[in-house]
Amino acid sequence: MEALAMTPTLSAETVDDLLDEYNRNVCNVIDVVAPIKTKRKPNTQKTPWRRTEIMQNLKSDCRRAERKWRSTKLQIHLELYKISLRKFNDGLFKARQQYFSEIIAKNVNNSRTLFSVIEKLTTPPDQIAPELLSAGKCNEFAVYFNEKIQSIRSNIRTNQQNHKKLEQLQPLRDESITMLEFITVNPKTIEETVQQLNPSTCCLDTIPSNFFKTVVKSIVTDLCQIINCSFQSGTVPKSLKVAAVKPLLKKRTLDASILANYRPISNLPFMAKIIEKVVFNQLSQFLTFNKIFDKFQSGFRSHHSTETALIKVINDIRLNTDSGKVSVLILLDLSAAFDTVDHTILLHRLQTWVGLNGKVMQWFKSYLEERSYFVSIGNFESDRLPMS
Repeated sequence: MEALAMTPTLSAETVDDLLDEYNRNVCNVIDVVAPIKTKRKPNTQKTPWRRTEIMQNLKSDCRRAERKWRSTKLQIHLELYKISLRKFNDGLFKARQQYFSEIIAKNVNNSRTLFSVIEKLTTPPDQIAPELLSAGKCNEFAVYFNEKIQSIRSNIRTNQQNHKKLEQLQPLRDESITMLEFITVNPKTIEETVQQLNPSTCCLDTIPSNFFKTVVKSIVTDLCQIINCSFQSGTVPKSLKVAAVKPLLKKRTLDASILANYRPISNLPFMAKIIEKVVFNQLSQFLTFNKIFDKFQSGFRSHHSTETALIKVINDIRLNTDSGKVSVLILLDLSAAFDTVDHTILLHRLQTWVGLNGKVMQWFKSYLEERSYFVSIGNFESDRLPMS
């Protein structure tokens, strides 16, 4: 941590150069403090409940009793070994039970964490099919995911006439309310933002996200400089616009050899997630303060969820029923909804409906432009393809 704190202040001018200089500095420090060493990795990793001091002592007692019995072959030592083994297994069961009980108790109001725990308890870990481990298969996935979106997009009417109709729509807001620039971030804001993020590591990261969160105080000055430069210039660093895509089987019962049975899971560098979170917080505050959110929006909104959406629907149906009226419920499921969002329409609505202008609007345009991705499976990667 002290070594990272000695990272010199960034001197580059553009945000891309700042980020490159930051990554070089971090890599140089890591190479000095923790140079890469080849180590044989065990096939299995110890589960959290096995790593407690009590379990380590029970394991040591059991191994000691086993060695004693194997050396003497006496019946008394065999009985002592069986007792130690029984104590170890009982302790393991209780430790595992206590581990998950504590997680559930701490997150009693966090449905996401609770569902994750249930998934771990009821579902075995995913195994990568051997036939998928090749660069050629990665390229097949990359092309398939791209063609799937292009096929869906070709069936959506987005001709010039529709764009003209879109431009003629009246803004649904007070035109005096605009967001021209982002608020300059300070070290405290960055530290709080980083701690809120899930420490998932991408293969594009310079250092593991868990370690990043541990040493964030040592590098927070550089992070502020990079993020503020991005906001002031209205530019997103090119290296943060690359996604590593992991194919995930939709259901375990599906045929793993068919590409259509996979969905793409996009992973971005941890630095990109930090900038996105800061932008998300500032934009949400602007939308909330100026009451721009749609009245009945539940997704991606503070203090709202699928629960609030369901309560609204059920309440409307019950009110109708009490009034002797008939209710008709129409549910739409859009295929690849986020992947097929039209960027032209999105930017137009951000400007005319939401009120984004100036450097903020420039930043969002930069965020959507010149993005690319590659498919990664195991140690294999596909060629990089542009995102439309």
